Amino acid sequence: MKKIQISPSILSADFSQLGNELKRLEKGGADMIHVDVMDGHFVPNLTIGPPVIKSLKKNCSLKFDVHLMISPVNKYIEAFADAGADIITIHPEATDNLKNSIFKIKKLNKKIGVCLNPASKIDLIIDFLDQVDLVLIMSVNPGFGGQKFMPKVLNKVKKLKKIQNENNLDFDIEIDGGINFDNCKAAIDAGANILVSGTTIFKSNNGNIKKNIDLLKSQ
Repeated sequence: MKKIQISPSILSADFSQLGNELKRLEKGGADMIHVDVMDGHFVPNLTIGPPVIKSLKKNCSLKFDVHLMISPVNKYIEAFADAGADIITIHPEATDNLKNSIFKIKKLNKKIGVCLNPASKIDLIIDFLDQVDLVLIMSVNPGFGGQKFMPKVLNKVKKLKKIQNENNLDFDIEIDGGINFDNCKAAIDAGANILVSGTTIFKSNNGNIKKNIDLLKSQ
């Protein structure tokens, strides 16, 4: 079984103190940093772009787990790779050629992630599971932080884990959306080994990041 990792979403951080927030995450035991990139088109919100990621990366030793919720995604992949993304995760619906987009990420020597929204079926990515490093399962509809977890997506995680085991594949299974102390165990039991969490990590227990990360791993 893969080690459970925590990828805190900086969407819930204090944006006026992002550099300091990253230092708190490093000290608190985060395994990587989850960066939600939204374009106001593919999802109904706007967040940050390559210049901010490049600036933050200079002072952070953790890997940047960059989730691109932008369309068309293909023309922006290189910019985020150059900015310092270590893992680039894209939606199959955001590209007109998933094969080409995966190849582009690979050519840039970055880890390849593909993401499924709650309504998206595994069939969209089934032919590419042997080419990716990570599959991100959304447990909320992407666009805003602080939404409630959708338990129904755990069936998708279980199905994905079964496919992985049957075909001896080695990608990480990441889950993102409303992850907290009440549902993290169910997500892990279903097959997820990377938990993305924002509000729980930054707000619970008076903002004690280390305690919150430890609790997510040990539930």
